[in-house]
Amino acid sequence: MARPEQVLVLEPQHELKFRGPFTDVVTATLKLTNPTDRNVCFKVKTTAPRRYCVRPNSGVIEATSSINVSVMLQPFDYDPNEKSKHKFMVLSMLAPYDMTDMEGVWKDAKPEELMDSKLRCAFEMPLENDKAAEHAAPPKSASASLDDGEVKKIMEECKRLQMEVHRLREENKQIRENDGLRKRKVTSVATPDSSIMSTLSTRDEGLSTRVLALCVLFFVIGVIIGKLVL
Repeated sequence: MARPEQVLVLEPQHELKFRGPFTDVVTATLKLTNPTDRNVCFKVKTTAPRRYCVRPNSGVIEATSSINVSVMLQPFDYDPNEKSKHKFMVLSMLAPYDMTDMEGVWKDAKPEELMDSKLRCAFEMPLENDKAAEHAAPPKSASASLDDGEVKKIMEECKRLQMEVHRLREENKQIRENDGLRKRKVTSVATPDSSIMSTLSTRDEGLSTRVLALCVLFFVIGVIIGKLVL
């Protein structure tokens, strides 16, 4: 008796593609969707169990939901002249309403209750153009490698400097206004003492220098944040 048609929807439907190089684990994702109003038991099998790690390799997919299965190909010496003969099979069956033991369900399942889908495996190596593009890709800048914590610190420092610049500007403005008033009073009485004028001038220059330095630092940090956003 022929098996019933597979109720699960597989993505991809017919072929699992693994893209090299195969010097490390290569993972392909198989999406299983249950469009029915019943829970469905599934099990994933392969003709080469030593070459692959499948997680999860079995389970229950609830009604009208999906699950992603990770198929991990172990590292091996790739031969482009050798065609892959590896295959996968997705077995499924409608879950009994009173199911308590999934392994027991598979053991007691009747052949006419089982559904299956087969997928073949394909190995691909990156094209030479892709390799060239990877080598030509510019390295990440130091600013792009900053983590979220460092970015947050820069933002906080930038805000603090902005407030400091604003405070110094207000302080400098107030000093200038006070100096103007003081100069008018001194002029009305007598010629101002040269040492007093020198002290006031030096104080103004010091404040102006601090404001300028903070502005420059604020601008540099702004440039770094701008690169991070881009």
